[in-house]
Amino acid sequence: MAYSRKSYVEHVAIRVKDIDWHIRFFKEVLGMTVREVMGDEGATEKAWTVGGLQFNADPGFNGPEGRLAHLGIMVENLEEVLAEAQKWSVRELPMGRNWLALPDGLELELMQAHANSVAEALAVKPRA
Repeated sequence: MAYSRKSYVEHVAIRVKDIDWHIRFFKEVLGMTVREVMGDEGATEKAWTVGGLQFNADPGFNGPEGRLAHLGIMVENLEEVLAEAQKWSVRELPMGRNWLALPDGLELELMQAHANSVAEALAVKPRA
């Protein structure tokens, strides 16, 4: 039986060469403040904005910026989702059993939601 509960995308992780530039741009142009940072002062490794973006520093990459790293998806029942996902030829990633690689390479970070947070997020009408 397919998973019958609801989920939503909590964040989108993007690899960028110049993480500090991206943090400044999204804050100063779009008003998206940083809610969490990983790394030392002046050597930011990852940053999460209020609004669902995660920037991963990847300064050595030679190619276009903005490559998708993974989708962070909030689910109502993590155990049910993991059991259902195993039927779909997905691969568990080294970061933990809640990290999955789909056959085409897309990576998912699945997170257990608390209380009614999924319903509340899905009730938002962004085009209203």
